[in-house]
Amino acid sequence: MRCPACKEPMIVLELESVEVDYCVACEGVWLDAGELEALFGDVEACEAFMTGGDLARSKGEKPRRCPTCGARMRKGVAGGEAPVTYDQCPKGDGVWFDKGELGVVVSHGHSHDRTGRVSGFLRDVFSAPKRP
Repeated sequence: MRCPACKEPMIVLELESVEVDYCVACEGVWLDAGELEALFGDVEACEAFMTGGDLARSKGEKPRRCPTCGARMRKGVAGGEAPVTYDQCPKGDGVWFDKGELGVVVSHGHSHDRTGRVSGFLRDVFSAPKRP
């Protein structure tokens, strides 16, 4: 699979039931359909958070194509203290996050596994850059 941002090949990272496609070049992350909801552990909470931002914040970001089906993705803005603009496949194939964005989003979710191992792993690997 090729990265929708920089077109480089992505690698697959897997832990338990969550598999992510990761671009080593630009550090973006692709989650297939349903994987983000699994990280939140609650479909309704995920939907509310992912549609809770101001779409006007997404202006100026370059449109991207879905790495699965090639369709032009739609921009979305997640809510929260640090809004995240993401790209979502209009056919429902998945969601794209630029470097550091998945860490911000996952910090708002709750893991579906009892130990928190999956979401903890993703927070560690894809955490947002620390502000000075």
